[in-house]
Amino acid sequence: MAPDKMNIGIMQPYFLPYIGYFQLIAHVDKFVVYDTIKFTKKGWLNRNRMLRNGEPVTFSIPVTKASDYLNVHERVVSESFEPGKLINQIKGNYAKAPMCTEVLPLIEKVVGYKSKNLFDFIFHSIHEMCQYLRIDTPLLVSSEVESATDLRAEDRVMGLCADLGASVYTNPIGGLDLYDPNTFGANGIQLKFLRSDNVIYDQFNAPFQPALSILDVIMFNDPGRIAAWLRDGYSIVEKGDA
Repeated sequence: MAPDKMNIGIMQPYFLPYIGYFQLIAHVDKFVVYDTIKFTKKGWLNRNRMLRNGEPVTFSIPVTKASDYLNVHERVVSESFEPGKLINQIKGNYAKAPMCTEVLPLIEKVVGYKSKNLFDFIFHSIHEMCQYLRIDTPLLVSSEVESATDLRAEDRVMGLCADLGASVYTNPIGGLDLYDPNTFGANGIQLKFLRSDNVIYDQFNAPFQPALSILDVIMFNDPGRIAAWLRDGYSIVEKGDA
């Protein structure tokens, strides 16, 4: 894409999120991860879902108790977190998955990462997963690139677009009702949305469980098949088309 049509994506940090997150990273020219956003206890920043005996179960990275007003980069991974225990749970759940042996070193590297800073821990997991998936989109941290720190909602998104010289902003389809294309257009930014296709694959010959962590995807599918989903397994729409 030409420099005057730079396309960026901006998302919260999520631990081993679903494949659509990585489709967005692969699609855009630069991808910004928010580190100065509030950590919410009921959110999905530090937890996700994997398969166990054919059913989705939640796994998480526990954090120490702290003020609800702290940003994610100010939160700390709990001393109670046992990486080996989570790794063993993943091994047990996916021992018979076709890619388990190949994927386990990556999982051990991600889950066993030594940083106690929650944002660093999650950002490292995103980076390592992009490496495995052969996504070369630059990953940026919001506090290192944005000039204004008091902006909120779509004003913050447009501010980051201005800081990076982007004229296209792509958001997951779930944000369709959050942003007004006319407001973005008035600021010289084209607003687009990524809608993932139904990514379906065999999960131990059981009924398919959708929207699980990328962990599930890489356990059952080889990198070549995943690369096809990252390249072609979605559509890009504008608000009037959705």
